[in-house]
Amino acid sequence: MDSPVSKDAVESAQAASRTDTAQVPADAGDAGYSKDLKARHVNMIAIGGAIGTGLFLGAGGRLHDAGPALALAYLVCGVFAFFVVRALGELVLYRPSSGSFVSYAREFLGEKGAYVAGWMYFLNWSTTGIADITAIALYTHYWSLFTDIPQWVLALIALAVVLVVNLISVKIFGEMEFWFAIIKVATLVGFMLIGIFLLATRHEVGGGTPGVGVITDNGGVVPHGVMPVILVMQGVIFAYAALELVGIAAGETAEPEKVVPRAVNSIMWRVGLFYVGSVVLLALLLPGSVYSADESPFVTVLSKIGIPAAGDVMNLVVLTAAMSSLNSGLYSTGRILRSMAMAGSAPRFTARMNRSQVPYGGILLTCAVCVLGVGLNYLMPSQAFEIVLNIASLGVISTWVIIMVCHLVFVRRAQAGVMTRPSFRLPFSPVTEITTVAFLLACLGMMWNDAEVGRRTLLLIPAIAVLLIAGWFGVRRRVSQSTDRELSDFTQ
Repeated sequence: MDSPVSKDAVESAQAASRTDTAQVPADAGDAGYSKDLKARHVNMIAIGGAIGTGLFLGAGGRLHDAGPALALAYLVCGVFAFFVVRALGELVLYRPSSGSFVSYAREFLGEKGAYVAGWMYFLNWSTTGIADITAIALYTHYWSLFTDIPQWVLALIALAVVLVVNLISVKIFGEMEFWFAIIKVATLVGFMLIGIFLLATRHEVGGGTPGVGVITDNGGVVPHGVMPVILVMQGVIFAYAALELVGIAAGETAEPEKVVPRAVNSIMWRVGLFYVGSVVLLALLLPGSVYSADESPFVTVLSKIGIPAAGDVMNLVVLTAAMSSLNSGLYSTGRILRSMAMAGSAPRFTARMNRSQVPYGGILLTCAVCVLGVGLNYLMPSQAFEIVLNIASLGVISTWVIIMVCHLVFVRRAQAGVMTRPSFRLPFSPVTEITTVAFLLACLGMMWNDAEVGRRTLLLIPAIAVLLIAGWFGVRRRVSQSTDRELSDFTQ
């Protein structure tokens, strides 16, 4: 534009932007990134996001509490997780951004929406990072060589190693996630083949014969009633928490319009095969009471069939999965915090990038919170994983709700004729968004029935709200100044 215009006019122009690249509002936080992630990287990041600590470690405790009905919980939550990632995929094709849903919240919900989205996501991944280093320490204690090493020391070592790797370059991150994901998929496929063989040959597992009888002779599908199945829902949601990585990684790939739809569409069958299939096999091989929260259920099964080395191998693999999740958490929060910092709603140092185009400021901030997790492992080693898992669930649920609300606003603007939806779409809008949001909020409410951990977690919500409000008053002037600069640049 050559002539000055009012702030309202500029905002209207931004709202009316279409899919044409020159007209779509840009995110200042997207500048400076390389485009080194290839299609194979993004596809495997999607797989890695769907297969992590929540399955490899968390499924053990949940099978113990909920029994075989856990498979149904994974299926239901998986369907809604697919809706979320499909909605995010449509937004990505509308405008790829490393700021992902924070950038979309800024466009569709305003700066306050972006601020809440970003910091709740940071809460999610910083506490997930604590869960990951806790899982790594627990896995390492499986071997007698490391039993005498305190859990907090192992957690600190794991954090240091992943931090160094993450700071090198996005290409190294992509390669590591590619191979991490291949290891996880190959291992799950191998375990499922072993499980099918044990079922087909009726080979004894832990002193019993595998099959449907393992379920019927131990209380049926819901041995402890429906309530435990409901209570594990928020933990199951946590298991899918990294699926949104696809949206963030799309900002550092050269052809998101080709890569993202393929990665998103493949998630559904992976959920059915790996999550539901694995849990069904686990339930058919051993009673739920045999599994525990302190050991991977896969390790439990392989150790029970009299091949200790198999348990060692599986433990190494699930250790890799936890390292992968921690690696992804540092990657994603670094990008999200940079997008926020460029808008003024995060500390300025989190916008800094190194020579390899890695936003190291945000990564270091996440690591600082994870160090608190090292302290938690020192003070409460037996409860650390479940405590941070529930807190992370708050971040996951809020992030997914914001994604669906952003998509709802986007669709309404498209219906009003001010935007154009890409051909890759979330089906049955707005029913899908509303149903998904209702389900996620219901999962949040279910936590109240868990008096030991869930209720305490919900009681943190007022404290988190107070911190968010106080933080907003602390950054709003800087956010306003950043917005004014962007408006000035837009009018030039």
